[in-house]
Amino acid sequence: MSNIIIGTAGHIDHGKTALIKALNGFEGDSTNEEKQRGITIDLSFSNLTKGQQNIAFIDVPGHEKLVKNMIAGAFGFDYVMIVVSAAEGIKPQTVEHLEIINLLGLKEIIVVITKKDLVTLEQLEEKKEQLLMFLDTFDFEIKFIHEVSIYEKESIEKLKNSLFSINNSIKQEENFFRYYVDRVFSPKGIGTVVTGTILGKKIELNEKIFICDSQMESKIKNIQVHNINALEANISNRAALNLQGVNINQIKRGDLITKKGHIRGFDGIDISFKCLKDKKLHHNQTYTLFIGAKKVEVKVLLFDCITTLETGYATLKADEKLYCIFGEKIILRNANDTICGGKVLNPIIDPMKKNQKRRLLEALDNSDFTAAYKELLDAHKKGLGIISSTQRFALSHERAIEFANELENVFVDVKELVIYPMETKDFIKDFIKIIYTKNTYALLSNASINLRLKWASTAFIQSALDELVNEDFLTRDVSLYKNSNIKEDFTKELETVFLHRLKQEDITPTAPYNIYDDLDIDRKLGDDILKSLTAKKQVIRLQHNLFIHFESLNKIVKEMKNIIKEDGFIDISNFKTRFDLSRKYLITYLDYLDNYSNIKKVENRRVFV
Repeated sequence: MSNIIIGTAGHIDHGKTALIKALNGFEGDSTNEEKQRGITIDLSFSNLTKGQQNIAFIDVPGHEKLVKNMIAGAFGFDYVMIVVSAAEGIKPQTVEHLEIINLLGLKEIIVVITKKDLVTLEQLEEKKEQLLMFLDTFDFEIKFIHEVSIYEKESIEKLKNSLFSINNSIKQEENFFRYYVDRVFSPKGIGTVVTGTILGKKIELNEKIFICDSQMESKIKNIQVHNINALEANISNRAALNLQGVNINQIKRGDLITKKGHIRGFDGIDISFKCLKDKKLHHNQTYTLFIGAKKVEVKVLLFDCITTLETGYATLKADEKLYCIFGEKIILRNANDTICGGKVLNPIIDPMKKNQKRRLLEALDNSDFTAAYKELLDAHKKGLGIISSTQRFALSHERAIEFANELENVFVDVKELVIYPMETKDFIKDFIKIIYTKNTYALLSNASINLRLKWASTAFIQSALDELVNEDFLTRDVSLYKNSNIKEDFTKELETVFLHRLKQEDITPTAPYNIYDDLDIDRKLGDDILKSLTAKKQVIRLQHNLFIHFESLNKIVKEMKNIIKEDGFIDISNFKTRFDLSRKYLITYLDYLDNYSNIKKVENRRVFV
């Protein structure tokens, strides 16, 4: 089934809600306050179906004080139906709504002149001409224009037929599911239900989802598309989702639902903006940001300016995390005054130098991702995650990898999804050279180096090791690398080094990994050396991570037996008065005494049998 979303726009009392009712019978003004005041206060949702075609309507309020609600609905529109009364023509909210949808990049419009029965044909033509002349000042694409009266069934049917001639959504399908919540309610016995518009890939029944703002995971218990149970909801579907395990107080209008791992939140975003005529954006001033169905107060920090700008770049700072993607449209308002529209350029804030940031924003503004990657890699010399391209550039992982492979002087780790500037490989090579220069008998593996350079992927490290082998600096021995100047097998030499080290440490030996790191040898090799020395009884293993030279162990055991002879027992207290050791060593040596048949444990003391 093809799905499109058509939103209404226009001045209060120009007949938007009455027109929707004439088209599909839906009564939009359903609350008591709406009925009493005779105006639409909040968004209302309905649909019109013909065969395999479905049109969803989002009817928005036209009152100047309710523009915030209009904006919340406009983010989901595919097309906009501009409704203008033939009796009144263009009015203030007609203008403001047109300005807002223009700022949001909504170009495809349908023009409906209502209440034609209240004017003469000449007056109708005059209002139509005035409206078209005004619309020419924008760059809208008018799909068609109709003059109707809700009391003239033929005009409504003609409009219906024209609406059904539109059979496709203009939204770009993203590579993951996104959904802004615009309503939250809790029907008795059902649990929490939210409504919104599917912006990305489809969502299916029983799929896991993630609520960004509350950092909660949930599952889709039920899906309804226009009040009908469904197995899935696709792009441009108006969908109600029944969320599992979510309390109604844990989610609100404006929250973003997506899949876990796709979007991170930041308390700032970078945008490009353009103000409406005769409006300016002030530096360091607070405005209301509208993005998706979300409304939040932000401080505007103009780029390269401390006064005012009509167009340019800015950083928006909020007291809460903002979850958005590259290219999303935004609106900034001051009280009831719309100031400007903009586009999210940088949804992930990185520490960057000012000149770097300017070049990055310019590249993003032109969708020049190659140049943007270059600037980001200059700031992320230890690697830039390709997975973040979903949010940074609204690219799929596959397309992001393609872009990465087209870049020059980079290493792309497709498995780990990380891009490294090639100059960083020189850093890794220098790091390795220092180890082998300092310690001629160093013997490390890729994994050992990765433990020291946790930010570097094993594939990137391997690339550096391969180059060092080709340069005859290192020689590979299975998975280990040794200095190419050392030709002999020095494993036995390392056993001697280990024994010497443990003998020096005496009764306070350090953990094996400390020895491995100090000697610059691979952990597996170190484990093998200790196993060999243990098998020869030259080293005794007391605990998982505690090995001692056999002479040191014999010495401390002899001293412990002397304590028993002198005091009649040994425990932690009298042991520590003779040897100022940590509790770890004291307990380990006391436990070792249990191996002797002539010593037994009585409560916390060891005594001779």
